[in-house]
Amino acid sequence: MHAKTDSDGTSLDTSWLPRSPRRPVYYVQSPSNHDVEKMSYGSSPTVSPPHHYYHCSPIHHSRESSTSRFSNSLKMPRSLSAWKHIRIDDRDGDDHDGDDDDEKDDGGGARKVRLYFIGLLFFVLLFTLFCLILWGASKGYKPEVSVKSMVFENFYIQAGNDQTGVPTDMLSLNSTVKIHYRNPATFFAVHVTSTPLEIHYFQLKLASGQMKKFSQPRKSRRTVVTVVHSSQVPLYGGMPHLVDAREHVNKVAVPLNLTFSLRSRAYILGRLVKSKFYNRVRCTVTLTGKKLGKPHNLTKACVYL
Repeated sequence: MHAKTDSDGTSLDTSWLPRSPRRPVYYVQSPSNHDVEKMSYGSSPTVSPPHHYYHCSPIHHSRESSTSRFSNSLKMPRSLSAWKHIRIDDRDGDDHDGDDDDEKDDGGGARKVRLYFIGLLFFVLLFTLFCLILWGASKGYKPEVSVKSMVFENFYIQAGNDQTGVPTDMLSLNSTVKIHYRNPATFFAVHVTSTPLEIHYFQLKLASGQMKKFSQPRKSRRTVVTVVHSSQVPLYGGMPHLVDAREHVNKVAVPLNLTFSLRSRAYILGRLVKSKFYNRVRCTVTLTGKKLGKPHNLTKACVYL
């Protein structure tokens, strides 16, 4: 037997101490009451009396830890599936909110489109009504046409052949027609064109002439002179009394008809509102050998349609 040394006692005492964890406050799981007592009493040497604060502090801490972990367990999901479920619910809620906002935006945009369409339709209707009023008002300003006189300068009858070589009498005629034109409109001018002026002996055309087109300002008038003539017109025996009197021109008296039409176009509102007027004229005149070169008054000899 040998005496114990201080080093042996020290090593014995150290090996006798229980190897328990020094940091019970970092446990993830809350300890039970039995574990709490074991931790509080087993963490100190047996020679040391149990202290009250070792017993109270872990219990108090464990209660606070368990309470905080319980509240956190209520607030935070414990698994990845729970996180996904919460995120999906949040996204669904955001989608519903976004859908509501989109519906509100779509509703506002559709309402604006309807308002714009109604405004445009209302403007078109007003503009159409305005154009119709202008068009209707223009119809009361039909141009006035009157044939004043006609002068037969000369006429000649001689024998000849037509284009196919058939022998017949040929007529040459030269005359002028004086026409008065008046535009009574107060808010538009007119552009005037005419069909050829033609002289007929029943169905046989003897002469023709073309009037020059012109523009007539509002509330104005003019006199138009047109030449109506012919050269070497075959008669084919259609005017026997004229052929028989060719040697006695002063005895010639042949009833003729002068016909033509005038077309007047008015651009009231540019080319959007246009108005057209037609004047058809038919005059009766007698070709007299005694009045060659003298005017024939046609004021009361014409019919205007």
